[in-house]
Amino acid sequence: MKIILLTSSLDLGGTERVVASLCNAWAERGDNVTLILTFSGGRKQFYQISDGAELIYLADIVGIKNMNILTYVERLYALRRLMTARAADVIVSFLPNVNVATILSSAFLRTPLIICERSDPAGYARFHLLEVLRKQTYRFADMLTVQTQGLADRAKYLYPGLKTICAIPNALPAAIASYRKTAGNQRKTLLSLGRLVSAKQIDKLLDAFSRIASSFTDWDLHIYGDGPAMPALEMQISKAGLHTRAFLRGPTTSPWEVMACADAFVMVSRYEGFPNALLEAMGIGLPCVVFDCPSGPREITRDGKDALLVPLNDDEALVAALQKLMSDETLRLALGRQARESVRSRFSHAQVMERWDQLFRQVGAIQ
Repeated sequence: MKIILLTSSLDLGGTERVVASLCNAWAERGDNVTLILTFSGGRKQFYQISDGAELIYLADIVGIKNMNILTYVERLYALRRLMTARAADVIVSFLPNVNVATILSSAFLRTPLIICERSDPAGYARFHLLEVLRKQTYRFADMLTVQTQGLADRAKYLYPGLKTICAIPNALPAAIASYRKTAGNQRKTLLSLGRLVSAKQIDKLLDAFSRIASSFTDWDLHIYGDGPAMPALEMQISKAGLHTRAFLRGPTTSPWEVMACADAFVMVSRYEGFPNALLEAMGIGLPCVVFDCPSGPREITRDGKDALLVPLNDDEALVAALQKLMSDETLRLALGRQARESVRSRFSHAQVMERWDQLFRQVGAIQ
């Protein structure tokens, strides 16, 4: 099968990681895969792509130019030429701006088009130009995919005229099976992993940790990730006197190794799509504390059966959940085992890849 994948870049991020995983999986099973990266800023690449896939940077074709209506049209024509030349059986696009560009550039090609949203569309600004364009263009795609049924239900009302909408989760990477929570360390680690942006609310996590740090002197907080919030978080750590207990570790290329060495995982996002970090931490066997944000955590944790699910932005409940988990090793071990078994049985790589093939059949890409 010939597959064209499109996304903005392969920089550090959850969507980029999923796209790289899908691209590599399809290429390794023998599909003819072309991955087109549309970001106009160049070749920054965090995730590796299989040698069996064709990787194209749109900036190499149209150049790196200031964005205006003329250069945007030029980029659309370049995308259309690429799609026409490769005569794919299906086109799969990720991220809102790329989705809109793909819909416009593939008009009348008669190639099945699947567009993918990776966060909660309800969180977008209603009158932003990109949101207006989504409302006007998404109806022309053959299918919109989101990551949970809750998101699918909301998207039906946000984007009138959709042909088909399907929920498909992220897969637990097959390679994670070789990772398992290691034996306890002398100092225990509470782990956070994700982009350092306001939506992740790491400042709330630091506030909560600062309130209990003196009661748990054998615990440290390790925060992995990069982003614009880092300077403010560094200042917050300094002001709280946590410089020997809370550490900003920067991005990591080996998140599963980091998870395997931790003792508990925490995520306090304001909203998510389907958080890979939570899924993978549970898959390795980490006990987790997570805000019940829209969307993803409730579905992944089975309504809080497999993790401590905290009401969104309830700071007191967050502190109480952390205290409960950090003070009880038996609970941590039991919750970690339960989390690992649960997500490995529901989100295996093989199951999710078969689900993608079902979607391809549904839009007519596979007979």
